[in-house]
Amino acid sequence: MIIESIITTQSQDGRVHVAPMGVREENGWVILAPFKPSTTLVNILSSKCAVQNFCDDVCVFAGCVTGFKRDWPVVAASKITSVRLRDTLAHCELLLDHIDDDDQRPTLYLKRAHEETHGAFGGFNRAQAAVIEGAVLISRLHLMPAEKIDAEWRYLTIAIEKTAGDNEREAWGWLAEKLSQHRKANAS
Repeated sequence: MIIESIITTQSQDGRVHVAPMGVREENGWVILAPFKPSTTLVNILSSKCAVQNFCDDVCVFAGCVTGFKRDWPVVAASKITSVRLRDTLAHCELLLDHIDDDDQRPTLYLKRAHEETHGAFGGFNRAQAAVIEGAVLISRLHLMPAEKIDAEWRYLTIAIEKTAGDNEREAWGWLAEKLSQHRKANAS
């Protein structure tokens, strides 16, 4: 199973990086597999740590993958030298244990160092799930044929039209703009 999370890391000079990432758990390990090149990968390799944020604000997912918003409020992590999202529902502080290197996508094995809960999870509506799926789709535009992108986009739009609140509409708008930019770039 893959849990869509927000990973926060810091560079050696303290620059914060916020990125959505699918996270797996196996045999007690928290497993990340960022693509090369990746700021998340560079930061984890240099700092040996990261924070997994469990966030229900879908604007964070959409803002990160589109680049339209990347400046999310963070606070210091509790036990490791890193940061977490200020407005996350919960977070898990992670320490790098070992790596299975790969030319395209290394696998990072991390151990939990500390976990905290900050708020209650109220559940997702269909539009929130659609935004997260849309963010994954946008992050893979370069890997998929246009017909598949269009079919998935049409299906996800149904949930947005039926169940979105203001937050989800804003996030969907960012994703739609990124898709439009992609289409224009590929048309020329």
